[in-house]
Amino acid sequence: MIGALNRLVDVVEQQLTDELDVAAVARTLGTTEHHLRRMFSSLAGMPLSEYVRRRRMTVAAAEVVAGEDDLLTIAVRHGYGSTEAFGRAFRSVHGATPGDVRRSGGPLRTQPQLRFRLTVEGSTPMDTRVLDHPALRLAGHATRVPLVHHGVNPHIQQHVAAIPPEEHQRLKALSSGTPPGLLSVSDDVDPDGREGTELTYLHGVAVASGTDVAGLDEIEVPAGHWAVFRSSGPHPATLQETWAATATEWFPSNPWRLRPGPSIVAYLDRAEDFSTATCELWLPVERA
Repeated sequence: MIGALNRLVDVVEQQLTDELDVAAVARTLGTTEHHLRRMFSSLAGMPLSEYVRRRRMTVAAAEVVAGEDDLLTIAVRHGYGSTEAFGRAFRSVHGATPGDVRRSGGPLRTQPQLRFRLTVEGSTPMDTRVLDHPALRLAGHATRVPLVHHGVNPHIQQHVAAIPPEEHQRLKALSSGTPPGLLSVSDDVDPDGREGTELTYLHGVAVASGTDVAGLDEIEVPAGHWAVFRSSGPHPATLQETWAATATEWFPSNPWRLRPGPSIVAYLDRAEDFSTATCELWLPVERA
């Protein structure tokens, strides 16, 4: 995976002034666009689209400062139809307009070319199992929320708090499938995992086929393999650390890759105030 990401970075550099076909690049690397984007964002700390934008504006800034071409020529070269559109993109990265930078030489915020390297860690074994599981039927209360990478997501908190107590009891009574118990389900997540992008969040349970779930939202998940990661400790910090470790430690050293589908957190045990919890993180995977 590390080699694939570095090859992707090389292709970005070769095609900075062209539209990047990530799906085509993924095929040449023997992987999928979904997995490539998710691993890039997890390891780089930014979406692939954001990295491409920053690199384009870094190169464009050098051309602006050099002063050999007019601003419209530079804008068109980097895929913008007007100096206004180019100026907005330029300012969003550098905090100044191309005209200001041409006159004063700055300020500039440079995005260096990334290079991924494998750091040998993994001294603490990850509690993981891989399951070939039949189709899942998930039922509960769903809403659209923005993605938050660190700390508690207040939008999810508000959604769960607004569910009447009798509905929580109903969900517990309906739970009849795997994963067991109450579930936090994230679906329709942006492939780049950009902070603030919307996803579908379902607070619910897995139910058996034929169960009456009238009035509840449903997510049908096809049969397939799942990597299940167990975590226990302060919540949500330990769960988020486990999630990050799947990208930095588990996927680079195992013959599996992410496939499209929801991620599921099953709460096996927790403190009354939710300060600590034992969880299982279910991620949909396929053989790499």
